[in-house]
Amino acid sequence: MLLLLGVVYSQPTAAQNQAAPLTIGQTFTLVSSALGETRRINVYLPPGYADSATMRLPVLYMPDGGMAEDFLHVAGLVQVGTGNNTMRPFIVVGIENTERRRDTTGPTTNAEDRKIAPRVGGSAAFRKFIRTELMPAIRQRYRTTAETAIVGESLAGLFVVETLLLEPDLFDTYVAFDPSLWWNNSQLVAQADKILRTYAGPAKTLYVAFSSDTETAPTTQRFAAILKSAAPAKLTHYYQAMPEETHATIYHPAALRAFRIVFRPRKAAPTK
Repeated sequence: MLLLLGVVYSQPTAAQNQAAPLTIGQTFTLVSSALGETRRINVYLPPGYADSATMRLPVLYMPDGGMAEDFLHVAGLVQVGTGNNTMRPFIVVGIENTERRRDTTGPTTNAEDRKIAPRVGGSAAFRKFIRTELMPAIRQRYRTTAETAIVGESLAGLFVVETLLLEPDLFDTYVAFDPSLWWNNSQLVAQADKILRTYAGPAKTLYVAFSSDTETAPTTQRFAAILKSAAPAKLTHYYQAMPEETHATIYHPAALRAFRIVFRPRKAAPTK
């Protein structure tokens, strides 16, 4: 009898303990004519968004935004930072990679650069995808403000800096960690001084952080000097050396620092 009772009562318990999937956001695919392929987009919506019919939020875009890439930890940082009021809430839009080294690099004349992937130099097409296809889709699907930002590391960090210099109107805030400024014999850095000195557009923000693997590199030091001497008043810039981090470890701790600075909560206007 005891054995029979054990069998009878174990069945509901087993049913109750069945695992269910965890959901932290939304995902959809977008057919891109700019890239000639279909891209998967992952989206994190901060708490409170679903409970409001009117809440509008700025958008943080991120290359390397797949579930097996950097999307989960960046969404987690936004969730925690929003929850403890060390940053403003953002919708996070992760762009999952198909050919990362194609999308995040500009053209190069360096033969060694071209060896890293079958195809490189597609950053202009990737920006076109973001501007003409992804951003309109996000505005249509979600309640957004006009404010936009982008975050990336390594080659994605190169894409962030390149976009600031070549198409600065695409985002308001640019966040890059260990950007691969060596690409194409550091030509982007060579152009930076003139581009920054002649910039006359609206206010922008740049945050760059470098690990022990890149902070002392001549290209990094040159870029830091250019920011100090040539950055216009309309470019608020932050340079962070992180010698305690390596190229493999910098993303998460640097993002935590960066978000607390460039996305810090704004003080409410005093009441009369």
